[in-house]
Amino acid sequence: MIKTLIQFLFVCGFFLISGITLAQEVEIELGSDEIGLNETFTIKVTLSNEKIKSYDQFPDIPSFQKQGISQSSSMNLINGQMSSTNSIIQYYKPSRKGEFTLPSFEVAINGKNYSSPGKTITVGDPAVSSGRSGRNSVDPFADFFGRSQASEPEYVELDDDAFFSVSVDKEEVYQGEGFNLSLAFYMSEANQAPFQFHEPGRQLDDILKKIKPANAWEENFNITNIEPEQVTINGKRWTKFKVYEATFFPFSDGQIEIPQIPWEMIKYRVAKNPTFFGANRQEDFKTFYSNPKTITVKPLPPHPLKNEVSVGQFQLRENIKNIEVETGQGFDYSFGITGVGNINAISAPKRVSSANINTYDPNVRQQINRGYGRVSGIKEFNYYITINEAGEVDLANNFEWIYFDPEKAVYDTLKPAAQITVVGESKVNQAISSQRLGGLYDRISSEDNRFLNEKYKYYFTAAINVLLLLAVGLLALLIIRKK
Repeated sequence: MIKTLIQFLFVCGFFLISGITLAQEVEIELGSDEIGLNETFTIKVTLSNEKIKSYDQFPDIPSFQKQGISQSSSMNLINGQMSSTNSIIQYYKPSRKGEFTLPSFEVAINGKNYSSPGKTITVGDPAVSSGRSGRNSVDPFADFFGRSQASEPEYVELDDDAFFSVSVDKEEVYQGEGFNLSLAFYMSEANQAPFQFHEPGRQLDDILKKIKPANAWEENFNITNIEPEQVTINGKRWTKFKVYEATFFPFSDGQIEIPQIPWEMIKYRVAKNPTFFGANRQEDFKTFYSNPKTITVKPLPPHPLKNEVSVGQFQLRENIKNIEVETGQGFDYSFGITGVGNINAISAPKRVSSANINTYDPNVRQQINRGYGRVSGIKEFNYYITINEAGEVDLANNFEWIYFDPEKAVYDTLKPAAQITVVGESKVNQAISSQRLGGLYDRISSEDNRFLNEKYKYYFTAAINVLLLLAVGLLALLIIRKK
């Protein structure tokens, strides 16, 4: 007897393992082609041998309204082979009679896309009896489990512990100083109400039209996936879902007003008496509202270049410190500005003209980093320089870059620390002779060097004067005749 029992358990275990390893199958089943105005159309997705962990939004149908989603699951043991199915059903209610087209669509189940060709749906007069498949159709297992066919599950709404927030890292900035703005949905660890995002892309497009400052430069952090993040607020743990983040650099002083923002979430109502095969939750919606924000933008202190300087915390990064070159020999010098601020708006350093040093327009390279709630990076200006006289050259006398530091509330200047040792004979005269003087000097070789004959000029002027006198006399004669 014991031996027989052990063999039976071994066989059951073998079949159980075999059943688990069955391949995943997904089937998309569409509702009836013809329904009454008082019936519902369904899209049913069935997943075999695997749980439904995630799924995408179901498609919209013209003139139909989504009525909710239900889930069900079942297990079968046939000839020792175990299999399971899990289903999701989306219900649609028609708003009018007619013929409507459900176009081909894709739905993502557990991260994989599955397609359906769609179909044409005809909505007719209200049906007398609910004989067709619909949301209110008879549960085939109701009699088997002793439940009434006419009874429907009662759904209740659970209290939630969640909120939507528009947050800024600074409520007062200087003109040109950046402030970080983010939008996020928060749920506490103790929250029991089931939520799901509802068309976040469409909602975000509408929100950004309201909150983006018109007179500011935007550095968007480009959030493409809404990922959960664990944070602690006032000693309480929350799950944060960030949907948007950007840093704005205002061009002018004044106030930036961010109004109260609505954010809609799908909040499911759960069955008061859940069943194994029935719809244990019902789709509903809840709108959360953020608090309004005001950011004050202060003008920069008086300075001759207050409308031209960059604002931020910056440092100078050079590619050389000390170098020895010969007169007339060119070398490369990089004036790199790195730090936190609007990297894109950084202008080239001011160059002080000198007869001893020649510089050419720089090549510019920049790198912008967006992360940790701020915008940072580097902008490099690469110069090609030649020096004509021997001696010690301090590049600090030839380059400078002025900016405003909002942390210290002062203007500051970045100057090179590089020292150039120049050896060799003077190249000043050679440099002058190699330059194009332009204008009149460029035309000397092509112009005629013969003197002009002034006599021809005299005859030409006299002929013009005679013609003018004749014209005046003719005009006077015409006037006298007319009178």
